[in-house]
Amino acid sequence: MSAKVVSVGLKGLEGYRIEVEVQVKEGFESIVIVGLPDADASVKESKERVSAALHTLGFPLVEKKVIINLSPAEQRKNGPLFDLAIALGILKSGGFIQDEIPMDAGFICALSLDGTIHPVEGMIAAILAAKKLNLKRLVLPFDPTIPRIEIDHLELVYVETLQDVMNLLAGQQMLPLLQDVDVVEEPKITDRDFSQVIGHEFAKRSLEIAASGGHYVLMDGPPGCGKSLLAETFPSILPSLSEEAQLEKISLYQLAGAPFSSLTLPPYRHPHHSASAVSIIGGGTNPKPGEVSLAHRGVLFLDELGEFSKKTLDMLRQPLESEKVTISRIHSTVTYPAKFIFIAAMNPCPCGYLGSDSHYCTCSEKQIKSYKNRVSGPILDRIDILLSLKAVNLKGHDFNRNESSETVRKRVMAARERQYERYGKEICNSSVPYEHLIGNSPLTSSQQSRLQDLSIKFGLSNRFQIKLIRLARTISDMRSQRFISDEAIEEALTLRKIGK
Repeated sequence: MSAKVVSVGLKGLEGYRIEVEVQVKEGFESIVIVGLPDADASVKESKERVSAALHTLGFPLVEKKVIINLSPAEQRKNGPLFDLAIALGILKSGGFIQDEIPMDAGFICALSLDGTIHPVEGMIAAILAAKKLNLKRLVLPFDPTIPRIEIDHLELVYVETLQDVMNLLAGQQMLPLLQDVDVVEEPKITDRDFSQVIGHEFAKRSLEIAASGGHYVLMDGPPGCGKSLLAETFPSILPSLSEEAQLEKISLYQLAGAPFSSLTLPPYRHPHHSASAVSIIGGGTNPKPGEVSLAHRGVLFLDELGEFSKKTLDMLRQPLESEKVTISRIHSTVTYPAKFIFIAAMNPCPCGYLGSDSHYCTCSEKQIKSYKNRVSGPILDRIDILLSLKAVNLKGHDFNRNESSETVRKRVMAARERQYERYGKEICNSSVPYEHLIGNSPLTSSQQSRLQDLSIKFGLSNRFQIKLIRLARTISDMRSQRFISDEAIEEALTLRKIGK
């Protein structure tokens, strides 16, 4: 007699349905797993864990030959997610339990030798996948470190032992392991606030535009002029994460094994320029999310952009353009989301003082050109806003007139709501498909002529022109304008340093 039990497999953050087929028959005592178990042996070792757990519960596999097929066979399986499904399949096929195992229920757990059930890597990703696979129930291990999750049309059942699962299949009511809690939004607490930034009014306006539309920013200026401060302050004007974004954030951090301090605040990642390409993009034998994915729905800040290796910067092209990163290995190819606001900062030259009013630049023309060429044209072409900063003179400045981050954030949220309403989903002007953007906000003939003249005069690429339109659309949203205005286009040109 064969038995089938449903589980969930993972390829990065994407999940797919796994049917664990088990056949138990008389013969030489053995357990065989087929169906592309992974190369690092975590799936192959399931047979030892499952066998010991069943023996502990009084179901020894004496003179039994067990064949386990993980279907579909062409998909490589990773991790110990299938331990519980394998154990239930053996119990059912071996006649140890008579209860039906529903095919619309999934089981993802790792087993210990005494039958205790443990959390597994990628549980949140598996929960999101189970929803997309239209499963009605998901049995998973109790983990007090994971926040309470409620998903429509998917019942989440938390268990602690294999015996709990057997009782559940027998119809016994499970006591909830998670306590009901009142949902309270976390306060918007950050270390930095816009009120701490003195001067730089144009830069703060530009960052507000970037936050409103999800645009990329590159800042250059001498050391100490405020580039890092502006970047560190930037997350304080971003809206809190939606429930969907929170789950995506938890999933990625759990897959990477990285801690996070807040559930609702957008992530802020600030890797050092000595970081390897793999740590930033992601990878490894079993590909893990990198910094670009850990910054998903938040901010990726690269300080001293010119000091990063050329290989690393060129590898940023795909995530900056497609908002996802695909990592290919011999055994598997995984795709992780990488939808972030890119903020970069660099000095204008190797010594840092080109154009400074207080220091003399000691760099030769060749050194300056070589330094700027470290950031390739394709990367610069993907940047929406270019800012040149200078040191601020504090004399005569009114420190009490600075706007707080909370004030700016309200305007950012209002601009984003206009975009969400226009496009019918949570998407910003920087990411919406161009046909939707221009279909909802067509340019006038004079505006088209203006952009065409500029593209001929300055040799602007098609991507560059589209980015100008996206910027102008965001500026118009901030001004509550239904269509793209001429003033918004002129301000967008200023942000990209395009002359009139």
